[in-house]
Amino acid sequence: MANLNLSVANVALPEIGRDFDASQTELDLISVGYSLGLAASVLWLGALGDRYGRKMMLVLGMLLSIPACLLAAYAPSAGVLIGARILGGLSAGMAYPTTLALITALWAGKGRTRAIALWSAIGGASSALGILAAGALLETFWWGSVFVVTLPLALIALLLAWAFVPGHVNETTEPVDNFGGVLSAVLVGTLVLSINFAPTPGKGAAALGLGLVAAAAAIGFFIRQRRAKVPLYDLHVAARRVFWVAACAGIVVFGSLMAAMFIGQQFLQNVLGYSTLDSGLSIIPAAVLMVLVAPRSAKLINARGARFTLLVGYTFCLLGFLTMLLLWKEGIAYWKVALGYAFLGIGVGFAGTPASRSLTSSVPVKRAGMASGTADLQRDLGGAIMQSILGALLTAGYAAAVATSIGNSPNAQLVNSNVENALEKSFSSAANVAQQHPQYADAIISGAKSAFLQGQHWAYLAGILAVLAGAALVYFMFPKKDREEQLLAEYHEQDTRAAGAEAAAAVPAGARSPSA
Repeated sequence: MANLNLSVANVALPEIGRDFDASQTELDLISVGYSLGLAASVLWLGALGDRYGRKMMLVLGMLLSIPACLLAAYAPSAGVLIGARILGGLSAGMAYPTTLALITALWAGKGRTRAIALWSAIGGASSALGILAAGALLETFWWGSVFVVTLPLALIALLLAWAFVPGHVNETTEPVDNFGGVLSAVLVGTLVLSINFAPTPGKGAAALGLGLVAAAAAIGFFIRQRRAKVPLYDLHVAARRVFWVAACAGIVVFGSLMAAMFIGQQFLQNVLGYSTLDSGLSIIPAAVLMVLVAPRSAKLINARGARFTLLVGYTFCLLGFLTMLLLWKEGIAYWKVALGYAFLGIGVGFAGTPASRSLTSSVPVKRAGMASGTADLQRDLGGAIMQSILGALLTAGYAAAVATSIGNSPNAQLVNSNVENALEKSFSSAANVAQQHPQYADAIISGAKSAFLQGQHWAYLAGILAVLAGAALVYFMFPKKDREEQLLAEYHEQDTRAAGAEAAAAVPAGARSPSA
């Protein structure tokens, strides 16, 4: 349910934009709002689940998701819709971290790897198939229907969680660092908003202010976690090479998927003229290949190690972005669209499992919530950041191209400032201007398509650079198979000794035997 909600808004963005006359920045925030709420809350709420009960948090998250979905479906304005999306993300922040934490607590070894592969494949495929479901609904119903589609899933998940999820499995009794949780939420929230506001005219001061708040929250969070007796995020564990490199690798991989789907759906509808159903169907190659490749990813990890498997995934992600950059133009055949999505699906299918599995394998069981929260951050923070960056570049590239086109036009003097601002606002806003001036409609739409393609190219170039940087990090910093297994054994030994020392310290002195 959480992964469907991450993507259902993307296919409805053109209709939402026309209905609310929304700017490209507002559309970015509507799309990224769910990821923002989830990424900002996942560490804190995951820790609360570890302490007070993962099953309880799962149930509460499903309950809160119901009013959040209804508020989004019937939102009267873009601002309310953004708020509803963030609220939905918070509900997922309660439920989503418990899923991988339970897998970590209930399975070990190859069984855990297979379970994580299934978890990763279902999550990625759900994000992709959410677009298909939304596209089908929009053929008949209004844009709000895409947010209602997850309600049956929420009810089913609620009943299944209540009936089958164990009540308490390896949960901690340590207190939760609530102040650290607040700092983590402020850090993620202000960072994502700062990125989204940066390219918006007149929002430079707000973007700078939010960026400074994010920097201050990051410093405060680091100091707090170093000094807290029971930190929310154990920096000593996070410093383990297998952990932090895998965390960074996953952010790029899952962020690439979310960002490509966000821009791709607008390209298909705005530039190629696809219907909502056709644009939803276009994502099928990515969804199918993610599911098919994930089990093979688990086998490849066991045979060649996580590093090799991650690099295979990165290679296909790079091919996906290159296909989008070089082949996705006006009037292209569908096979070029399918090829880009297929490469990306294979890449996420291969890289998703080792990115998540390395996190859970390198932490003690009592830190399962931390590993799960980080795995969720890979998807949600990765999606929020990369979608925000690529969306910001799309916004900036589009606006720059429109301004240049107007400036070079022989009829530039006929375009007043209000019309120019509307044309630069977003493709949807330009379409509304075209309806108001039918004599210039063809020229306006043609110019908007060209401007969108320029902004899209800026975004895909940034995606390529991000994938190359992630691949370089994995190649140079992630250990090869033998060294990885050696490090994991050392981590397990350290954690076992630490757990034994804690248990011994917890026994009252008078209760210890003389030999002890």
